[in-house]
Amino acid sequence: MSETLVLSPSYEAVDRISWQRAVSLFFQGKVEIVEEYADKDIRSVTFAIKMPSVVRFLTKLRGRHRAVKFSRENVFARDGGMCAYQAAKDCPRKLTRAEATYDHVVPRAHGGQTTWDNVVICCVPCNQQKGGRTPDQAKMRLRVQPVRPKKLPDVRVTVTWHPGMPDSWRTWVRDFQYWNGELQAD
Repeated sequence: MSETLVLSPSYEAVDRISWQRAVSLFFQGKVEIVEEYADKDIRSVTFAIKMPSVVRFLTKLRGRHRAVKFSRENVFARDGGMCAYQAAKDCPRKLTRAEATYDHVVPRAHGGQTTWDNVVICCVPCNQQKGGRTPDQAKMRLRVQPVRPKKLPDVRVTVTWHPGMPDSWRTWVRDFQYWNGELQAD
């Protein structure tokens, strides 16, 4: 299956979608086709077009005011990547996604629910120290009380080019090595 790169009105790469979705957006008048796959055609009974490789939205993308989805990624964003407990001298500390564990403030064994106001991220040492107890039972303090967020901090998605992506995307997608390579000292 071939994918299509999506650009914002200001020509910034924002997403990858299926070619079927890209064609649908094109016929709805929401996008323009910027580049096409030279060797791939889409045919129907009445017409034939080249498969879009890159499309660009014609108007600014408006944010929808939806409820924030309850997910591990969004709990991590809500907590700012910080350990929720103040148990050890080095907590709260900043965690990477790989280091973060998810903890029920009131354990499920004690009737705690898996909800916004009962799940936090924490480091492994704090999670192990707390175990299957409440923070009071474990003599630990929460840094902040968990709540359902109205919105999350804006996170910019960066689409980076890597081998295997269509060559037509290279103009529009940032080079992985440029952003993630080691800088040379002067």
